[in-house]
Amino acid sequence: METITLEEARRVMAAAEEKAQEIGCPMDIAVVDAGGNLKAHVRMDGAFIGSINISINKAYTSIAFQTETKDLAPLAQSGAELFGLSDAAGGRIVVFAGGVPLRREGEIVGAIGVSTGTVDQDQQVAEAGAAAF
Repeated sequence: METITLEEARRVMAAAEEKAQEIGCPMDIAVVDAGGNLKAHVRMDGAFIGSINISINKAYTSIAFQTETKDLAPLAQSGAELFGLSDAAGGRIVVFAGGVPLRREGEIVGAIGVSTGTVDQDQQVAEAGAAAF
């Protein structure tokens, strides 16, 4: 199984941190490998401690379902086909924006998860990290 390297994870983290600084919102940023295991995490000064696990779980969710977490949100609403998904895996599944898979030559080899800002800010920072991959 191909997976993200530490060097690649650091590059993703640096780009995400740069974007967070640009928008003026400190973030918790996590990168997981292809197996959903934590590869790297940073809590920027001022980021919420409550967002540590959320950022890690967004990255985990993104790799576990091979999609951006924002794409799960409409499917997990009351009455939708995946309602209750967020309760799966001991509450580890996050179904709102901020988790993005990382692809190498079309294959998902890791994911980034970001939390502390608004869902739009989290998504912007995650996308910036993913773009640096």
